Amino acid sequence: MNMRNQWPVLPMMAGLASGLLTGCGTESGGSGSDGSNVVMGMSDDVLATDPASGYDPGSWLLFNNVFQSLLSFPKGGTEPEPEAAESCEFSDTATRVYTCTLKDGLQFSNGDSLTSEDVKFSFDRMLKINDDAGPAIMFPMLEKVETPNEKTVVFKLNTPDATFPSKIASGAGSIVDHRQYDADGLRKDGEAVGSGPYKLDSFGDDEAVFSVNENYKGTAEVQNSGVTLKFFHGKQDELKQSLIDNKIDIAYRGLSAGDIADIEAAGTDAGVDLVDGTSAEVQHLVFNMDDPVAGQLGVRKAIAYLLDRDALMTEVYQGTATSLYSIIPAGIAGHNTAFFDTYGANPSKTKAAAALNADGITGKVKLTLWSTPTRYGPATDQELKAIAGQLNKSGLFDADVKSVDFEQYEKGIADGKYGVYVKGWVPDYPDPDNFTAPFFGKGNVLANNYDNNTITGTLIPRTAAQSDRAATDNDYGRLQDLVAEELPVIPLWQAKQYAVVREDVYGLEYCLDASTVFRFWEISKG
Repeated sequence: MNMRNQWPVLPMMAGLASGLLTGCGTESGGSGSDGSNVVMGMSDDVLATDPASGYDPGSWLLFNNVFQSLLSFPKGGTEPEPEAAESCEFSDTATRVYTCTLKDGLQFSNGDSLTSEDVKFSFDRMLKINDDAGPAIMFPMLEKVETPNEKTVVFKLNTPDATFPSKIASGAGSIVDHRQYDADGLRKDGEAVGSGPYKLDSFGDDEAVFSVNENYKGTAEVQNSGVTLKFFHGKQDELKQSLIDNKIDIAYRGLSAGDIADIEAAGTDAGVDLVDGTSAEVQHLVFNMDDPVAGQLGVRKAIAYLLDRDALMTEVYQGTATSLYSIIPAGIAGHNTAFFDTYGANPSKTKAAAALNADGITGKVKLTLWSTPTRYGPATDQELKAIAGQLNKSGLFDADVKSVDFEQYEKGIADGKYGVYVKGWVPDYPDPDNFTAPFFGKGNVLANNYDNNTITGTLIPRTAAQSDRAATDNDYGRLQDLVAEELPVIPLWQAKQYAVVREDVYGLEYCLDASTVFRFWEISKG
């Protein structure tokens, strides 16, 4: 699967959030109503402008602003609400038939009307193309889409899925104009026709230009006249300098701890503020359950007992992430602290040695931790080396780290060559299902040969079918406890989101929440 879990966290200085969070965080910034154009810099790329292909965070940033979905996530919220739809609901108790009624008068940016035909076309097209780098992987439950009239869309599911509303509220639910897109192939011209708050005026190697879509009819209230998105292709120094030189208004991710320190040292002359927000992005240490070393429970338990997350947060990530003690992050329904409860927060050589002895393991455990240098951020190698150091300090392990480019890394995982490796995850939608089913369901994306019949046969299907999401807490608690007991992964950290902005830029606090939707329309400048 081409996972949407590959947007790296780039560390920033600890303590700067409180020192710089002034002037832009919670103020409304009414001066932005003059409709100024906003220029934003980003070190990541947008890999696709066609929603049938893009399944990376950069592409979804574009989709969430150019295209409408039937539902959307409100700022600060994790429950989807109507957007292009007037209303949506399950019309059966088994959560297998989902019906939406469209708003009146919907139009695409080119003036074409948006009807149920376009919605059906968009989903049918995505599933038919089934692009390796696309979101079709999210919809194995979608059997067919029916359109009894121009305003009504009926989704028939082959299995119950109460999270279906969240899935179609994501970038994967983007509605395209059936007159402008080929039903059988991807659009290759870099253009996009949607009905969202913005239209894409141009898209090139180094920038994308967005203007306000005057035909938009939805819930967003646009606070600017347009956004220019500059791509820095991983060049952090150039991104930092552009912000200091007032060539861009916002640096969204992509600044290292050192960059932030330099900006702070520039003092008032830099004229910037730091805005941080919540995030459901996570990182796990993953174990190949068929590996002769990592496949031994005693080895995995010993690592869990020796891991010092707080030291990693301080020494490697400098406060830009928080220690994570379960597979479902804080802020997402059902979260518990299974790993804290089972293994504690403070390293214990005694308990680690006992775990190894219980498995009949004597002598130092020789182990290689596999990393990839940039895909999950420039601190990944440093982090894995720090973990190896923690293990070796106990005297129980002889651990080293090998780092390879991402293409080789993915191939090595698929071929089962690595016993221990690292994976990150940016959620598609803010529901506990998105942190469990992809990792521990059948054919999980981690490729680590883990299978638990209770999880795959009972807990995942039962939670998926439960329309009252609060009623899933006990099942998700049991699932998290099972993972902590069997240790196919060890959760490491949960990220913070941040942006560095010029002093006259407002509204970023509405762009940085657990929904992962970056809302251009909330940004004002004045």
